[in-house]
Amino acid sequence: MWKSIQPAPPDSILGLTEEFKKDQNPQKVNLGVGVYKDEAGNTPVLRCVKAAEKILLEKQTTKSYLPISGDPAYAAAVQRLIFGSDGEVISSNRAATIHAPGGTGALRVGADLLHKFTPNVKVWVSSPTWANHNGIFGTAGFEITQYAYYNSESRDLDFDKMMADFETVPAGDIVVLHTCCHNPSGVDLVGEQWEKVATLAAAKGWIPFLDFAYQGFGDGVDEDRFAVEQFARAGCDFLVASSFSKNFGLYNERTGAISVITQNADEASVALSHLKTVVRTNYSNPPAHGGLVATMILDTPELHAMWLEELSDMRDRIVNMRKALVAGLAAQGVAGDFSFIEKQRGMFSFSGWSDEVVMSLRKNNNIYVVGGGRINLAGLTTTNIEYVCAAVASAMG
Repeated sequence: MWKSIQPAPPDSILGLTEEFKKDQNPQKVNLGVGVYKDEAGNTPVLRCVKAAEKILLEKQTTKSYLPISGDPAYAAAVQRLIFGSDGEVISSNRAATIHAPGGTGALRVGADLLHKFTPNVKVWVSSPTWANHNGIFGTAGFEITQYAYYNSESRDLDFDKMMADFETVPAGDIVVLHTCCHNPSGVDLVGEQWEKVATLAAAKGWIPFLDFAYQGFGDGVDEDRFAVEQFARAGCDFLVASSFSKNFGLYNERTGAISVITQNADEASVALSHLKTVVRTNYSNPPAHGGLVATMILDTPELHAMWLEELSDMRDRIVNMRKALVAGLAAQGVAGDFSFIEKQRGMFSFSGWSDEVVMSLRKNNNIYVVGGGRINLAGLTTTNIEYVCAAVASAMG
């Protein structure tokens, strides 16, 4: 069967990590894959996670299957986090939330659910977007198109062009939006911009699908849900794919959720029933451990406070690395104004480095950057920042 089949190309980001792992140079730096790194260059297990796992180890009495939709306590904890504990969506019971295997799994379950009922609509993604959005929605069977988002000249959001594109989106089409910490650009909508988008979505009748993978990495847990609140207030049907990979460090536990927000409790019940049918024919029921850990942390005041403190530390470290990179490039005499990097949010930035610079950094300095110049600021540390800036200066000549 396989003699006439060509190998599939490696994933542009995970493939880069595999190449990085094989590199024997002790000075190597990975600015590619989207995982948080601490000052020592490690992806840590949070103290609150360790504490929750210790309690689970002592109290857990079974490894039996979870329900198809996951633990109801997990769904409730997720809803409090993304809608706010006093959110109208919760009090109205008009959201159906299930435990999905990571943010990617949440996106795919949502895509399969929508394709089940609206197979002929288009999915709109930002230009640029996380590369896997195209793979997920394309494999689910959707035609994909783009809307304007990032202005490469101003290094900022092209809001007017984006809104002009949104005006053309037909009713029923699906628009994928990054709720905060846009991947790959680090450029977000703010305040009134979100209000205008949500109002337009409700008026035009297209379906917002919010990718909420970085809650807490922007301005804070409460502040980062602002976009979700605007769509809830606008009264439109929408979906939210959320993840605990980044903000809890539960990367390999594959802990995410898909929430479908409807008009009322009866519709939410219908949505939940169909979410279950999608899950049953895919992975049957979700993995338990990460969800149990996240639920315990969110439901235990002491652990919750510890988590918020650790999350704040991660967010502050990334902000400091943004500042250090801008200052370091200036100190090395690199031509151009890189102050836009400080204005962006989350782990990622479009550095503006050309593919030639990216290849030079990899070949000559063992610094790994995704094609197009997207960098993960969390890969920078106080010990490698000078080396990186000097390498960039050399590569840009």
